[in-house]
Amino acid sequence: MADLAKSVAQMIPGETAVIAGFTNEELSNKLLEMGLLPGSVVTYNFKAPLGDPICVTVSGYDLTLRLDEAAMISILN
Repeated sequence: MADLAKSVAQMIPGETAVIAGFTNEELSNKLLEMGLLPGSVVTYNFKAPLGDPICVTVSGYDLTLRLDEAAMISILN
């Protein structure tokens, strides 16, 4: 079966998904502390004019993430 995992970095503005987990063990603690908990709903709001960082809403607040950080957050559609 092909790997169909999608990350927050691959979302488009206005898209909403559920956080499934993280692909980087070292960065996972930082992401958890920022409120990106598995099972939480995340909404992609917009990206900066040059494409990095991006702005997402999670747990009722807006959060900016670098694209390399967002790429390590697996989501469920």
